[in-house]
Amino acid sequence: MTDTLSETSTRSLDLAAVHALHAGFGSDPARIRAQNAVTRTALDDVALNRERVVGLPTSVSHRIDDWSVANQKKSGRCWLFAALNLLRVGAKRELGLKEFEFSQNYAMYYDKLERANYFLEDAVATADEPVDSRLVSYLLANVLGDGGQWDMAVSVLLKYGVVPKQAMPETESSSNTDRMNSQLRALLRAGALTLRGLVTEGAAADHIAQVKAAILQDVHAILTIHLGTPPTSIDWQWTDDSTVFHRVGELTPQEFFARYVTIDLTQYVCLVDDPRQEHPKGGALTVAHLGNVIEGQRVLYVNAPVATMKTLAARSIVAGEPVWFGCDVSPQMQRQDGLWAADLYDYSGVYGVDLHTTKEQRVVGGDSAMTHAMLLVGVDLPDGVDGPARRWRVENSWGDDKADKGFFTMDDPWFDEYVFEVVVRKDALPPELLPALTAAPLVLPAWDPMGALA
Repeated sequence: MTDTLSETSTRSLDLAAVHALHAGFGSDPARIRAQNAVTRTALDDVALNRERVVGLPTSVSHRIDDWSVANQKKSGRCWLFAALNLLRVGAKRELGLKEFEFSQNYAMYYDKLERANYFLEDAVATADEPVDSRLVSYLLANVLGDGGQWDMAVSVLLKYGVVPKQAMPETESSSNTDRMNSQLRALLRAGALTLRGLVTEGAAADHIAQVKAAILQDVHAILTIHLGTPPTSIDWQWTDDSTVFHRVGELTPQEFFARYVTIDLTQYVCLVDDPRQEHPKGGALTVAHLGNVIEGQRVLYVNAPVATMKTLAARSIVAGEPVWFGCDVSPQMQRQDGLWAADLYDYSGVYGVDLHTTKEQRVVGGDSAMTHAMLLVGVDLPDGVDGPARRWRVENSWGDDKADKGFFTMDDPWFDEYVFEVVVRKDALPPELLPALTAAPLVLPAWDPMGALA
């Protein structure tokens, strides 16, 4: 009797089994039609649920944006863009300007300098572990990317302040970071190996510190060549939208922050939806070796029900404040029209294969994690403020040539499936989540999915 695939599943795949697969495929008219379509047309165009696209309006009942989107271009700075976009809402009111941006280049410069120092400190601290251990291999493989987390943005902004975009404008490398990053990674990986060697040899602590300082000096040189020299003060004056001229004079970046940032960044907390059963809701989480500023704010998550995250986000928008959030951005996204819906593409229907998975399965299996950060700036609430949302309006940082001039629309079920984080005020938390703010967090390993960077 001819072996079937199921009968040979514990052995090698023989030719008879392969031929049986071909024959089975060729006798299935639906799959032949799918083959005819997909070999000539992009998969997403075949799988797109047109009825879903037409049936997803972009209007919302509560919308607070009246400004233009920013553009991170070919860089992974979305988390910084989203944080600075949040801060600029109050700054624009203070300045009397409809359009205003803080310098994203300035924030990235200091994030990278601090992150280089953080990495080199890790190299010294883990020098007693084999270089091919899972931890050291992970640290070496993931050095100095562009991505980050909310608490990392807070740490940089509280230490270095902010400046208007014109004080440190974009450069070719801030908008296209790949070549700069590759040089910095090479330098830092070699530096980490040097520092590990010194520790193994028993070198004096002050000598190790001197070598580390020399590596950082080289990092500083590369950053400054690519991004420019950050200002230590600016001569600030501007004309507001009512044509009134204002002159303030010299301000340091920290003074500019104190004058024009209208919210207290220390009073916000990141809620996450970690769907794994072993991580109960209401618990505090953190991730080992995740951060940038050594003395900065620790990355802290409160694991919350996604329904709570949505309620608090909606309340914030209704109160006039956008919400920083992180998601797995690519699944079920139609980029040109700026749409997200959980059933936007029917890949299972194209293939005749059941591809449906739960959020927990995707996280555990490595198929989903936070990849992008943006702002929620609108919500559609047909039954009032605390009723369920139908859809959300999102300020992206991909420029204004797609979607509604750069603003995307998210169907509410997509939030359940692919949103992982929202940042809300601590005083908005319900009573059952408050203990997590002071509890000792569960420390997840560096490679855990909750350590993914937007």
